Amino acid sequence: MNADTLINFAYIVASILFILGLKMLGRQASARRGNLLSALGMLIALVVTLLDRQVVNFTWIVIGLSVGAVIGVVCARVVKMTSMPEMVALLNGFGGLASLLVGWAEYGKIRAYGWDRYLAEFTGNPVFTSTVIFLAVLIGGLTFTGSLYAFAKLAAWVSGKPVIFRGQHVINGLLVLLILAGGAVAILASDPAIVLAGFTTYLVLSLVLGWTFVMPIGGGDMPVVISLLNSLSGLAACAAGFVISNNVLIVAGCLVGTSGVILSIIMCKAMNRSLLNVLFSGFGASAAVSEGGDGAVQGELKPISPEDAFAVLEAARQVVIIPGYGMAVSQAQHQVRELADLLEQNGAEVRFAIHPVAGRMPGHMNVLLAEASVPYEQLVEMDTINPMMPTMDVAIVIGANDVVNPAAARDKASPIYGMPIINAHEARTVICLKRGKGAGFSGIENQLFLLPNSRMLYGDAKSTLQSVVSEFKSISG
Repeated sequence: MNADTLINFAYIVASILFILGLKMLGRQASARRGNLLSALGMLIALVVTLLDRQVVNFTWIVIGLSVGAVIGVVCARVVKMTSMPEMVALLNGFGGLASLLVGWAEYGKIRAYGWDRYLAEFTGNPVFTSTVIFLAVLIGGLTFTGSLYAFAKLAAWVSGKPVIFRGQHVINGLLVLLILAGGAVAILASDPAIVLAGFTTYLVLSLVLGWTFVMPIGGGDMPVVISLLNSLSGLAACAAGFVISNNVLIVAGCLVGTSGVILSIIMCKAMNRSLLNVLFSGFGASAAVSEGGDGAVQGELKPISPEDAFAVLEAARQVVIIPGYGMAVSQAQHQVRELADLLEQNGAEVRFAIHPVAGRMPGHMNVLLAEASVPYEQLVEMDTINPMMPTMDVAIVIGANDVVNPAAARDKASPIYGMPIINAHEARTVICLKRGKGAGFSGIENQLFLLPNSRMLYGDAKSTLQSVVSEFKSISG
């Protein structure tokens, strides 16, 4: 068995580990093992690639690995679970940047060697090689700056609301045309100066397009944006794999790209919207309050104290907890778990209802509840809990907004009309934990708060839940 065969066999093993790891991520019970398998596959791929490339000097590679390892350990230890959405956005961005740099470096190699020497030493077709370099740079650049903007929105460095101006789509369309024109020039021209001009054009404009691409997308659509940028980072890696003729990078990029697309489609389906609508509608550009719609709810906010909330929960036998981004902001997941345990000790059956787009990234609520050791069996999907909702004595809504807003089902004037929601309003009593009276992250008023069976428990979710927990503990001695 020659060296090439061994290398390709190792790549196949790494690819299989990637696929198995990806499959295991679909369940909380196996997700940790899935991460470890994927990491093992990446380790195999890295080691084999370094051996295959006949590296003369490992100095900078060792420095890079060391710095990267330190950054990874610090992020794993220091970054809080509540900051995972922006962390994922940042990682997506740097994945795109890595692919951009691979394409840029290969282009620099072509300029230094010239096509004749380059093709003599590195197999390939000039048009094909130029095309995959173009794709690696384009997708990588768009992903990098788009992810940085998404990170800034999620971290509240800039407003989470969409930024829309007149002629925005026309400008983005012109950017795309100029990028394609620059790519065509770089691929087809023979004069080195003209090729350089084309390459520079699509490199710079790709970075600009990433920023303007995410600009009109509102905070409420961040789960879709995160999964889509993740997909783009995979496609950029796939293109980079073709650039350097690395099979395992091609396979890994395809896996990330396709899984990200599938997840984006699932997110859109959960909101009953198309991907184009999410990307170009400017959803949430202004605070949307349904007034006068056929199904608009009229009423007033009715506050409740932690002591009164305890009295309602103490008598409940069927309780459903619906977490949202407010739970993440207040880091209340451990108090939520403690309250659920006390309710069960009091004779209640407790479930956690998870909407597919709750939070700021796919699976955000699942990750937080897993951190608090909430049993996976208690997590219930939207389609499962909705038929049971009329039997629920109490629904506790923790910082969720659009995913429980009855306007989606009742009010045709609402921007979210038609979006599938968790029917919290059908529970006998709804206790909504909220920091204040403002609209949610998407800017849409929640009509659930105005219903006769809803009560508002104001304040930081962590402290208010702790107050309710203290009431339970006081009666148990």
